[in-house]
Amino acid sequence: MDSRARARALRPQTILPTIILTIALLMALSVQAQDEMTDADITLAVMDALTYDPGVSGYLVDVETDNGIVTLSGSATNLLAKRRAARLAETIKGVRSVVNNITVKSLDRPDMEVRDDVVDALAANPATDTWEIEVTASDGVVELNGVVNSWYEKQLAAKVTRSVRGVMEVDNELGLDYEEDRPAAEIAAEVREKLRWDELVDDALITVEVDDNEVTLSGTVGSAAEKRYAISDAWVDNVEAVDAEDLEVADWARDERFRTDKYVPKSDEEVAGAIRDALFYDPRVASFDVEVSVNNGVVTLSGVVDNLKAKRAASQVASNTVGVWTVKNQMSVRPAEPMTDAMVAADVRQALLRDPYVNRYDIDVTVDNGIAYLNGDVDTFFEKAQADDVAAQVNGVVAVENNLDVQDEAEPLTFDPYVDYDWWYLGDYDWYTFPNARYTVLSDWEIKEEIEDEFFWSPFVDSEEVTVSVD
Repeated sequence: MDSRARARALRPQTILPTIILTIALLMALSVQAQDEMTDADITLAVMDALTYDPGVSGYLVDVETDNGIVTLSGSATNLLAKRRAARLAETIKGVRSVVNNITVKSLDRPDMEVRDDVVDALAANPATDTWEIEVTASDGVVELNGVVNSWYEKQLAAKVTRSVRGVMEVDNELGLDYEEDRPAAEIAAEVREKLRWDELVDDALITVEVDDNEVTLSGTVGSAAEKRYAISDAWVDNVEAVDAEDLEVADWARDERFRTDKYVPKSDEEVAGAIRDALFYDPRVASFDVEVSVNNGVVTLSGVVDNLKAKRAASQVASNTVGVWTVKNQMSVRPAEPMTDAMVAADVRQALLRDPYVNRYDIDVTVDNGIAYLNGDVDTFFEKAQADDVAAQVNGVVAVENNLDVQDEAEPLTFDPYVDYDWWYLGDYDWYTFPNARYTVLSDWEIKEEIEDEFFWSPFVDSEEVTVSVD
């Protein structure tokens, strides 16, 4: 039985009466439904997700599932791919958590070269260039030491490090230096507000407690991906640890009755305030004075930032706020220090060479008045987007004109906020059109089955409420 047939066979019948059921009954029904979704079925669905994602070499990864807990093993060509594989697995229905035992293949680069590239990457990134971080490398494992001002800065430093080819693992020993103490009640209130405004988390069944600067999350969320974002939301100022052991993952928590309070209409003023609060915690944007205005859910961002990635990050933050329909980004990019076009072009070339995805391509870079022009060939739209994002993170780049030709146009570029949120945002790319036109040899019936299969395995879609027809 193939995966589509399994999805149809496993699809639960709508048997609930229209009255409001108790949580206990929902839990009982969820156990029954999950018994029908076997570990073997989940394993195959995860394997499919890995196989069709261009950022992961799915054929190198082995998948096992035990009681909804997925273990990934095998190898990856780089550390970014290892992390991406886990995020993809988290977006499959029935996955309760992911154990990532994937090993990164060594590029046999000398530790000194890897260490120097990490130092250069941190210095070239406009968000991390002033942070005092000590970098050491041993057998491909890079250790970061020093002090930063927030958990989000600590995570950004690790992300920049993971983006250097040859890095096999990151040992993030950066400490957190908070300026002042805060009472537990204030911390708890802020965590609840962040969860409430995060469009990627259904917070109705999450309980927040704070004791001695440690946040404890308990209750239930609808997917492993949501749990990861809930943990991230809990890291507000003065938090020293987050315990989410008692935050369970269950499909029934996606029931629409638990989301009614979150998605009631919000005033434009409330939405604008939530966006400003979220921008405060993003280290790529926090130091800038971003003006936020909202009109019937349409967000307009204005102001001045000194790098292109900050402008793009502001769009990402706003788009993931409850109540936002669309984002108009009118921010201007004005580099803090004057740089010649030749200097900026050289920095972009070095950044592309450091990147584990696009370093093998011969990408021609020219810069004119701060606009980086990229020309050459890459294999996939994923790599074209990656090159765009790498260039955007270089000091002095005010815009990217991406003229890279894609050789394999059969693989479209998609965006999943649970996978790509701190990677890229398709609204950033002027060259991107959706959907990418392509031919298909599938019949209408086969297309319908493929779409229904995608819906069934997504923990974020109630497939019983969606009817698909293809002509």
